[in-house]
Amino acid sequence: MRPAAKSNGFWVFVLVLTWAVTAWLLYPMVVLDTADARNSIPFFYRVAAGIFLMIILFGKTLIDLLYPRGGSRGRTTLSVVFLSLYAFALAGGIIFMIIRVILVSLNKDAASLLPK
Repeated sequence: MRPAAKSNGFWVFVLVLTWAVTAWLLYPMVVLDTADARNSIPFFYRVAAGIFLMIILFGKTLIDLLYPRGGSRGRTTLSVVFLSLYAFALAGGIIFMIIRVILVSLNKDAASLLPK
């Protein structure tokens, strides 16, 4: 096995592990049945860390898309298409999670106004 292939396998493993950790961090907000603030307060920092990781992954994807490592060799059209779709999916996921956190926060504020 040549060293570059061994290195690529390692980085693929790191990327998959990063996505597994991100999915674990975001899982409570995705499956939260009722957007009730009392259910979501313990998970807020966990979800914030997950969103932060998604933003880092989005930035890495944009850097990979705009500045390919091959130098003058560039990227194939298929690679650019898939990387662009991946970037759009990441952006959509980030927007979805931020909207979900805002809705839970607004629900908390509305719940605090209701008589007990």
